[in-house]
Amino acid sequence: MKETFLRIERFTSGLAMAGACAMLVVASALGMFQIVTRFVLEQPAEWSEILIRLSLIWMVFLGIPMAFRQGAMVSVDVLYRWSPPRLRRGLDWMVAIASLLLIAVILWWGWDYAVRGKVQSMAGLESVSMFWGYLALPVGALFCILGIIGNLLDPQRHELETAQ
Repeated sequence: MKETFLRIERFTSGLAMAGACAMLVVASALGMFQIVTRFVLEQPAEWSEILIRLSLIWMVFLGIPMAFRQGAMVSVDVLYRWSPPRLRRGLDWMVAIASLLLIAVILWWGWDYAVRGKVQSMAGLESVSMFWGYLALPVGALFCILGIIGNLLDPQRHELETAQ
């Protein structure tokens, strides 16, 4: 059961990270496009700025699950280093519960914002609903839940390993 969950979590975290990387590529390409159209052609494309902003938001919310999975998101390094091994597992649970509570709030309110944003349109992209912008919050939160539970079942300490 544990191995099956971890296999699913690895797949979903990898999928989320691939999406985050794709959004970085989109933002970078649109940024270059915006520079060319604005300063070379002197005909700025107003839609590119909102798409850059949207892709950066999606990039962040799709990248957070990997940070949770690697143990680099909620940093309690000093407490972890000073704690005896028996207390460390309790600290892992406290961090996981606090993180899950925060992600539950983001999931709840993110979905509420997305549903309410259906009637709004994006400035510069009037044909696109704000639903797609706000949807990054609950989608990222769902991936985060899997990453947090995955890190609780199979702890990784990449933050601690790289600290000096």
